[in-house]
Amino acid sequence: MDINEPAISRSEVLILDDPAFHAGNVCIVTGAANGIGRGTAVAAAVNGLMTVGLDINETEGKKTQQMARDLGGQMVFLRCDLTSDQEIERAVAEAAKLGTIKFLANIAGLQHVDPIENFPMEKYDLMTRIMLRAPFYLSKLCIPHMKNSEDGRGAIGNMSSVHGRMCTMNKSVYNITKFGMRALSQSISAEGQGKVRSFSVSTGFVKTPLALNQIPAQAAQRGITPEEVVRDVMLGRSRVKDMMNPIEAGNLFVFGFSKHGKYLVGGDLLFDGGMVLTY
Repeated sequence: MDINEPAISRSEVLILDDPAFHAGNVCIVTGAANGIGRGTAVAAAVNGLMTVGLDINETEGKKTQQMARDLGGQMVFLRCDLTSDQEIERAVAEAAKLGTIKFLANIAGLQHVDPIENFPMEKYDLMTRIMLRAPFYLSKLCIPHMKNSEDGRGAIGNMSSVHGRMCTMNKSVYNITKFGMRALSQSISAEGQGKVRSFSVSTGFVKTPLALNQIPAQAAQRGITPEEVVRDVMLGRSRVKDMMNPIEAGNLFVFGFSKHGKYLVGGDLLFDGGMVLTY
């Protein structure tokens, strides 16, 4: 079982024929330095959108930019601290110079594991600032660009999780933010009159640094192999005993943004391998 962060090839990207997918339209992607944000930025760029990736990690963000360009896409990386309103405002202003902002993917996130009684409030503040406040503020800033575009349309995709549908122990703040991302999607859709759509994406464990970095420590703590951590601990509830690749999650955002997502208004794309049993 491969538990390394995978490379991305063009053949893995869902490429859709959509009249809105062209270089005059801008797609902003947060968390673009790695993981699902990287996969989404690459997928959006390969689909012809002028992609603007945001992240605080400039080194890895530049790598994502080069990956997108190597696969034939157009992407610009901007270093952005999502805890700073000023930097968020600057990033949106810079993105607007490159075309019409039509799509926004709120993906940036982090994890901290602790029971509620031990949870550091500074971690609570940081996580909610990056994973709830920043997506809300980015949406607030981008929606007017969408409404003022030629057809008045746009779409905002928000990264939720199986933890936006069920809560597990010691991840209370992560759970709160992921439920919140689904609520943000529905709130935007409630006001968007079917023209400015929003949706959420909910996956199980994905081969990202956030997930992969947990594996060695859990293996040591439990006295089992890294492969057993993935299969029995992380994917114990899943019917698919493998972690999703970041590009597979990125493809879901592309689908949601496209004309094929016309009826995806406030909905949640649950691609979880059967972790959240609905049957």
